[in-house]
Amino acid sequence: MSETTTPGNNVPSDLEIARQAVIKPIEEIAAAAGINSDALELYGPYKAKIDPAKLTAAADAAAGVPGRPGRTPGRVVLVSAMSPTPAGEGKSTLTVGLADSLARAGHRVMVALREPSLGPILGMKGGATGGGYSQVLPMDQINLHFTGDFHAITSANNALMALVDNHIFQGNELNIDPRRMTFKRVLDMNDRSLREVVIGLGGPAQGIPRQDGFDITVASEIMAVFCLATDLDDLRERLGRITFGYTYDRRPVTVADLGVQGALTLLLKEAIKPNLVQTIAGTPALVHGGPFANIAHGCNSLIATQTARSIADIVVTEAGFGADLGAEKYMDIKARMADVAPSAVVIVATVRALKMHGGVVKDRLKEPDVEALAAGVANLQRHIRNVEKFGITPVVAINKFATDTAEELDWLLQWCAAENVQAAVADVWGRGGGGDGGDELAAKVAAAMDTPRSFRHLYPLDMSVEDKIRTIVQEVYGADGVDFSVPALKRLAEIEKNGWSGMPVCMAKTQYSFSDDASLLGAPKGFIIHVRDLIPKTGAGFIVALTGAVMTMPGLPKVPAAMRMDVDAAGNPVGLT
Repeated sequence: MSETTTPGNNVPSDLEIARQAVIKPIEEIAAAAGINSDALELYGPYKAKIDPAKLTAAADAAAGVPGRPGRTPGRVVLVSAMSPTPAGEGKSTLTVGLADSLARAGHRVMVALREPSLGPILGMKGGATGGGYSQVLPMDQINLHFTGDFHAITSANNALMALVDNHIFQGNELNIDPRRMTFKRVLDMNDRSLREVVIGLGGPAQGIPRQDGFDITVASEIMAVFCLATDLDDLRERLGRITFGYTYDRRPVTVADLGVQGALTLLLKEAIKPNLVQTIAGTPALVHGGPFANIAHGCNSLIATQTARSIADIVVTEAGFGADLGAEKYMDIKARMADVAPSAVVIVATVRALKMHGGVVKDRLKEPDVEALAAGVANLQRHIRNVEKFGITPVVAINKFATDTAEELDWLLQWCAAENVQAAVADVWGRGGGGDGGDELAAKVAAAMDTPRSFRHLYPLDMSVEDKIRTIVQEVYGADGVDFSVPALKRLAEIEKNGWSGMPVCMAKTQYSFSDDASLLGAPKGFIIHVRDLIPKTGAGFIVALTGAVMTMPGLPKVPAAMRMDVDAAGNPVGLT
């Protein structure tokens, strides 16, 4: 489901609220934000792409803000969360609600979010546009095909693999070893049957048979490249650096060796432009890019973040899942590659989820239980301490649910005060849309932005890959150590040999636990992280460490969310959450 408070029988659903909202023409949203019409490319009445190269200083002057050349870029507020549970934490909802509340307080604000993936929408998680009265609109279009960015990324990825297999079929001038391919085809869908496949069957005319497989589109390195590129030239260069396999004599082969980086850039030239939409309250929002944080780096596109910073004074963005995943990757990967270090960090927590981390089963979370809350708060504490290791003291946003008791909320606020952490209860699901549900949180975040900080990364790039992984595992996850499989140890040697050890690490790990075992909730101790393989992403510029049983192609649950979806007689969506 969406990261929202679950509505009761008399409360409208997220879809109903979105349908009832008064949505403005996107030209009005753009004009109010100071975006000149020349930079706007309309995709219907309520969404548009922005061409960053066409943003002009004249538009700034017309909007009454300093000219863009030489203008101090807007500051970034990063929204993260405690470890997610099926109870829901509402990170996307809080991100949108906080932005609306900061705008209500008089700040020039823009939201920067990731695009939803169809796989989890039709599977178990649901949409990713916020919830209640803190949503980005048009909710149904954003959650489904939107402006076609994911289709473009899927096409570019699969075009590469078609060109690779054709090269092998046509004589294999590059001496590519079909047994040592490290790049897969992708599909924006949860489909476990495609994890392992054999292609090229049917005789000589059908290609060279080899074992292959599919990842979900959001796990594609092209998605990562797309989200870390600064412009078209950088996109082309990064695409060219992608290593897709090895030769028979174990030398890496890149897209540039194949000579097709230009064609892939051509397929992505429109998609790379950020998408402009709006919140229910009319706050401008850029929704662009969408790597998962459990199997990729979990942040919206760098181009969108930088475009938003050129327009607004405050950019509220989110990093996927808990702070051990998305936030760590934002700090050590995205903020290392560009000047987007956050001025404030928000950690979203809920009484419900903390009680679940304290041992309460999901169907009893509505019952008051301060004792379970006290047991589960260790999870939040570890996330707070982890963010502090980057030189920033976070603000805790307590996302209020209707079942929370005053006693539980007061206890949590007092606990935060004892931890010397600012905290506020926010009801942006029910009182968002420009209401006062996030006013106290917005005030605390605004104050935090003006608090002195000393941002730092968790590890230096000249540290060995093994030690980088060990640092993350011990400092962030709280593990005793790390165990590398035999294939992972071989890959470590290969990475060192090829000169790739200077890249940051992107951990692929379950989002539900600090460990690589999804069942270990709370703040577990005495465990080991098991790294089963390492995949150098030479175009994106990081090394993925695969741990535990995390899958780069998820499967669907027993009862997929798609089972309740439909379209009514008027063509309106039904059952989309």
